[in-house]
Amino acid sequence: MSTQATEAPVTVFMLVKTTRAWLDKTPEERMHALTTEIVPVIEAKTTGVRSRFFDTEFYSTRVTDVWLWEARDHQAYQLLIDALRETPFWDHYFEVVDLLVGVENGYARTYGFDTVTTINT
Repeated sequence: MSTQATEAPVTVFMLVKTTRAWLDKTPEERMHALTTEIVPVIEAKTTGVRSRFFDTEFYSTRVTDVWLWEARDHQAYQLLIDALRETPFWDHYFEVVDLLVGVENGYARTYGFDTVTTINT
C-alpha cells in the first residue's frame, strides 16, 4: 500500500453542446474566437489548469463535445469556471450540459491502496 500526502488533482469532464452562434462561424473564425476571446481570459485568471478536447457530435445529439479539464486543485478549478463564465464560451458559443467532476483513483487514495490500471497492448 502507498499513501500520497498531496491533494489529488481535479479532473472535469465538461459536456457541452455547440450553439448556433458557434456553428455559424467558419472554422477560421472559431479558432480566432478561441485564441482571442477565451484562452487569454483563462490564462490571465488561472494557473495549474490544462485541457483536452473530444468531438462527440457524430455519436450524440445531446452533447457535441467533451472538454477534459485537469486542475491542480479545487481552487484552480473554481477559477477556471469563473473565467469561462466571463467569456462567450459560456452559454453563447456552448451550452454547458453537465459537469462531471472527479478525482482520479480517489477510492485508492482514500484507503491507501495502490491504484489498479489495465494496459493491454
